[in-house]
Amino acid sequence: MDYVIMQKNDLKALVEQIYENLLERIDAEEEPTKGQVIGYLKDAVEIVSGINDKDIDSIEHAKESFNNSYKELVKQSLNSYKSTNQRFGELTQRNQETIEQCTSKHIDVDTLSSMFDEIQSHMIDEVKKANEVIADLTSKVKILEETSNLDPLTKVFNRRALSSYLGEICSNQGAISYPLHLIMLDIDNFKTINDKYGHITGDKILIFISNILRKTLRDGDKIFRYGGEEFTVIINRNTDEQCELIANRLLTLVSSNRLIYMGERISVTASIGVTKLHAGDTPDSLLSRADKALYMSKRNGKNMVTKVCE
Repeated sequence: MDYVIMQKNDLKALVEQIYENLLERIDAEEEPTKGQVIGYLKDAVEIVSGINDKDIDSIEHAKESFNNSYKELVKQSLNSYKSTNQRFGELTQRNQETIEQCTSKHIDVDTLSSMFDEIQSHMIDEVKKANEVIADLTSKVKILEETSNLDPLTKVFNRRALSSYLGEICSNQGAISYPLHLIMLDIDNFKTINDKYGHITGDKILIFISNILRKTLRDGDKIFRYGGEEFTVIINRNTDEQCELIANRLLTLVSSNRLIYMGERISVTASIGVTKLHAGDTPDSLLSRADKALYMSKRNGKNMVTKVCE
């Protein structure tokens, strides 16, 4: 019954998000059409149809499809820029016409001064409007970043999503009838790589690692960027031995693949810590054991797997 309630609430949240996003799109258009509304609703139906209601990942990613509206924000900013630019063009034309009047032999100084004052007033108003739009868009981007469950660089779940997910797992342990393991992976010597090749290369390596994780793990396993160069993976329905085999496979794939960037082959290794969910665990205790195992891998030479289950 708890699962049904959770599913219903998730779907209600999706419908509310679709409604809010649709209103925002209509407001963003100068002259919205029925076709644009229909097109958006078709996209929404396609996203919702792709939800697997037995998989939390599907629902979360569907939410992100509506929440992460960066493209829409860019569109709004471009439309605003276009409108402001057009207005400045009109003001520039009026300014030119005013200047041309100066070529006549008889100049009405008062009229000319009044016209320049009017043009200046309009330009100040347009700059003020543009600044207001920029401030509004900046605020919206900040809100999206603060509420998103996805890491913008690697496109895996972020630490915020991990905290939420572990909290749910630890508070509903009685409903979990299968083994659940947590893997913590940290890229070795990441600071040295950044210092030698630059931060862009560091970003490429993070994407490289996240791609390996996505391609290697099952759809039901959940991948999170824990922070910096560290990733956390939740694996379910595997024995201790199977989980350790998965961790070692990840280790081998990371070290055996070479990232080629700017014509140079960059060697990357990782250290891994593994632990298992126990009765009475909290998110902090579970993460603490995984972190302890990871520390042992680092201390004992890196590029290895260490398991701490107690």
